This record gives sequence, structure tokens and C-alpha cells, in this order.
Amino acid sequence: MKAEIIATGTELLLGEVTDTNTSFLAQQLASLGIDLFYTSSVGDNYERLLGALQCAWERSDIILTTGGLGPTQGDITRDAIAGLFGEKMEVDPELKASMQKFFSERGIEMTANNLKQAMIIPSARVIPNPRGTAPGWWVEKEGRIIVAMPGPPSEMQPMWQTQVAPALQKRAGAIILSRTLKTFGLPESTVDEHLADLLKSPNPTLASYAKQDGIHLRITAKADTLESARTLIAAHEQSVRDIVGDYIWGADDDTLETAVGEMLVSKKLSLAVAESFTGGALIQLLSRAPESRRFFKGGFFTASDEAKISLGLVWGAGSTGSIAAAMASLAREKLQADIGIGIEGRYETVDNVRTARVFIAIIGPKPMQPVTREYTGPFTRVAGRVACYALFELRKYLE
Repeated sequence: MKAEIIATGTELLLGEVTDTNTSFLAQQLASLGIDLFYTSSVGDNYERLLGALQCAWERSDIILTTGGLGPTQGDITRDAIAGLFGEKMEVDPELKASMQKFFSERGIEMTANNLKQAMIIPSARVIPNPRGTAPGWWVEKEGRIIVAMPGPPSEMQPMWQTQVAPALQKRAGAIILSRTLKTFGLPESTVDEHLADLLKSPNPTLASYAKQDGIHLRITAKADTLESARTLIAAHEQSVRDIVGDYIWGADDDTLETAVGEMLVSKKLSLAVAESFTGGALIQLLSRAPESRRFFKGGFFTASDEAKISLGLVWGAGSTGSIAAAMASLAREKLQADIGIGIEGRYETVDNVRTARVFIAIIGPKPMQPVTREYTGPFTRVAGRVACYALFELRKYLE
């Protein structure tokens, strides 16, 4: 089955709103074993949207649209689908009553333009929307399907998960199963080189993705049964682990902060952090970990040398690995933790490129030399990568 996604809304073309619906649906279609061949974004223009639907109808088995189901003049997805089939829209009495009840229960006056959301064509059946006023449409003709869903992700995703996906699953037949292995410490090019032979496998497939917490490796298997898919994935995963196992820190929904937290808890160790330069990124990351109180004593962020000195770093001016180590010791001492992490850094110009030079130190029961790293890019991304790298270094320290 060939699928196509059409995201509607001029706001998408202007860059005012990021289209997260298409990426969500793309992942969901893959899990159903449905091939996605085309995606597009179309503005609030009837002729252009009708043209996109006509093109999709000729080449795809399943067409998913998002957006354009509201009550305004710019919401034209229903009109375009009606135009595609040459059918007339009429107000559905049950939908009208349901909509009136929705507004009444909330003490809101229902304006006349909301009746647009209660309109339907003979070929369509309504997909209920418990999260909003815009119901979806399911149109099935000539062996093809059009599914129109609302634009807000908070409405679209529940509609997809509870009603659309189960219906499409019955038609897809095959089982698609994925598992993601998470690595840290190797660049994507190196991972690609090491796993070159496995990346060529047609089933299961292996794909790499660069993320803030490392390189993710997604193994995807297609089979007739769930058990067969699991067997295929297990064999491929073992092959991956045989090659880059030393760099794998987790899988699927694991987070680096949770994985490190579990190691600290198992060893009955506590952690404290002192940061400069990174804006408290590591402190925030650790604070979000489940049950962080069991291992994280807390931390402090210093934005200036004066702040460092006031906390006890009498020779704290500058940005060096030794200062990062002193900050780690200070955090460990003041918060009475078993391990302290210190992060210091500065921006330098290297080959005409503004580069962040960062020092990470870990002070604990055993010695460790401070680590120096260099990063380029926006500050928020740099800070996030430094926080993840510090946790990965702590993970190695704890092994």
C-alpha cells in the first residue's frame, strides 16, 4: 500500500508553524508496514489543494490530510475533497446537534460559521473528534482511501491512534517492529563505516540518526507475525552490539540521565554539579530524571568569575580544566556528595569559526583527568551536547 501525506495551511509555508504532523504520521505509517512515497504542504488555496488531491488520488492508495477542517474561510480541506469527487456538502443533523452541545456545555455561543464543521459529503463517514469541534472524514472509493484529520496535534494524534491507525492496520496485514539502540562517543561517519554491511540489509533494515544524546541506530523488521519480527530484530541487534557494543548506553525510551542515575543508585553514590558557561543545562537534565532525589544532591550555576570566587574559588578567574576540577570539588564538598562534576568553558575563534571550548571534570572516589571538548553551533545546542557528554563521561567513570 502506497501512502501520501498532504499538510494544509499557509502558515506552514510561511514558516510560522512547524509541521510536526507529517513526521508523526510518517513514523506511524512505517510501524503499520505502509510505504510512504510522498509528502507535501499546500497553502489555503482551493485550486492548489484540489490539484494536490487529484495528483495524490492518481498515484497513492492512502491519502492523509491534516489541517483545514476548522470553521474559517481558510479551512478548505472539506471543500477540496468534495470537489475531487464532484459531491455536494450538506449539514449533518447529528453533527450539528453534537456541536451545539459542545458549545453549550462550555457556556460559549456557537457562531454560524461553526456549522461548516458539521458538513459532510455522501461518500464520507465521520471520524469523531473528542478533543475538539472539527470531526475528521474517512472517504473510501475505487480501492483508495482519503483520511482528513484536524491540524492541531492534540486533536490529530488521538484521532489517529484510536480510530484511523486500527482501521488501516487491518488492511496492511504485515507486522512492522522497530528497536532503537542509542550510542554515544562515536561520530556518525564512523558508525556508518563500522556498520556498513549491516546497513545494507533489506530486512531488517538499519538506519542511523544523529541526536543530541548520540547516534541512534534504528532496527526495523517486517514479518507476518510479531514473533518473527522480534526474532529478526534480536539477531540484527546482536550483530550491531558485536561491533559497537562498547558505545551503546541504552535502547528505545531510555534516557542518558536515567541510565546514569540508575548506575549511581545501584552503587549507592550521590552526585553534585557546578556549572559555568552552559547555563545550568546539566542541572536541568538531571532534575528531570525520575526519582532524581535518590542520587542527585543538586548543583549551582555561576555566570561570572566573581560568583565563583564568592562560592570559595579564590583563584577562580579564567576557564581551564583545573578550574572545572575545582568547581567539581566545591560542589562535592558543599552538597556533601560522593561525586562532583564541574563544567567550565569559553568561546574561541578557530579558523574563523566561533568555537566553544569546554572543560569537564569529575571528582570522586577515583582520580580522573579533566576532559576538553570543542563544539560549534548555536549556544542552546552546544549546552545540551555538553550536558550529554558530561553524563556519558560519568557513565564511563562508574563502570
